[in-house]
Amino acid sequence: MTVTRDPAAVAPTAVDEFDEWGDGGDQPRELSSRTLDDTMSLVGSVLGSLALVWLLYERVLPVQGVLGFVLSWYVVFLAMYAAISWAGNPRPVVTDRLASALMHGGAAVVGFALLTTLAYTFVKAGPALWHLNLYTKDMAGVRPTASLSEGGVLHAILGSLIEVGIAVCFALPMGLGAAVFMTEVGGRMGRILRTIIEAMTALPDILAGLFIYTVLIIALGMPRSGFPAAAALTVMMTPIIARSADVVLRVVPGGLREAGLALGASQWRTVWHVVLPTARSGLATALILGMARTFGETAPVLITSGASTFFNADPFQHAMNSLPLFALTAVRSGQPIFIQRGFAAASILLGIVLLLFITARRLARPRRTRS
Repeated sequence: MTVTRDPAAVAPTAVDEFDEWGDGGDQPRELSSRTLDDTMSLVGSVLGSLALVWLLYERVLPVQGVLGFVLSWYVVFLAMYAAISWAGNPRPVVTDRLASALMHGGAAVVGFALLTTLAYTFVKAGPALWHLNLYTKDMAGVRPTASLSEGGVLHAILGSLIEVGIAVCFALPMGLGAAVFMTEVGGRMGRILRTIIEAMTALPDILAGLFIYTVLIIALGMPRSGFPAAAALTVMMTPIIARSADVVLRVVPGGLREAGLALGASQWRTVWHVVLPTARSGLATALILGMARTFGETAPVLITSGASTFFNADPFQHAMNSLPLFALTAVRSGQPIFIQRGFAAASILLGIVLLLFITARRLARPRRTRS
């Protein structure tokens, strides 16, 4: 016996349900792809809002200013874009377009701020960056008004490397140990430690400098030098490494830990030989992010070490300069040539931090497996 189905009794498909909501098409629309309607709506909204705001600013209203013009243009663009999209598209499409416009607008603002900051810094530092002595000499015996062919920032570069290097020697084991404790031991103490680390992540850098100044310099009588500055940087770097490493270690699959314990290894050996090697790239990223953060700290170094014009290789005696502190001192000097040296030091600092972030991004990429 042959069974026939009534087409009206068949349950509606996903396409039919989509059509009932007013799409009007035969297939669901792919929101990830850009159609001709999307492109023309976007272009028309941009040009129309620009013309309308220009007309109001230049011919109707007695207002002026680039910032106000741009903000008004963006607001009118969003309103016009929503109106045009609403005329021929359902609500999900309109919402998607407005959300996309808001996201791209925020990204454009951040990108513009970053690019203008970098461009301004490198343009101001341009005359000094071309001199080789900037990277090979210090400022010992060089007046602030001396020409750019004299002196350099070698003492600040090496001072920053020494201070951050000492800070890494202390912050890395403490941060990594705290992350392992929070991830592998946990419990009440682990929750308390995580709360403290999260609070220390937002600690103002000047408080770290004042803490080290009170303990090492005032209480213990240590002179203002590179080691107290490195200790202050350690206070700033440790919670960053611990927080980042904690996130990385929590991503490691629990099956790897269970397999190590099932083979008879202790928890310590499982962590040392299984968990940490698995998260090696993420832990390296956490270290580099902590270094990038501390390279730009100025207040702790100013309080605990102070500025100098010569290179000092001993972190326990005399002042030790750094790149951010040198840039601050030079820009506040009021001397045009010395200000250019300060911007040059800031440009070198930006280059170092950019290199560290690029390294962190490359280490964070998943390894490609050969097929």
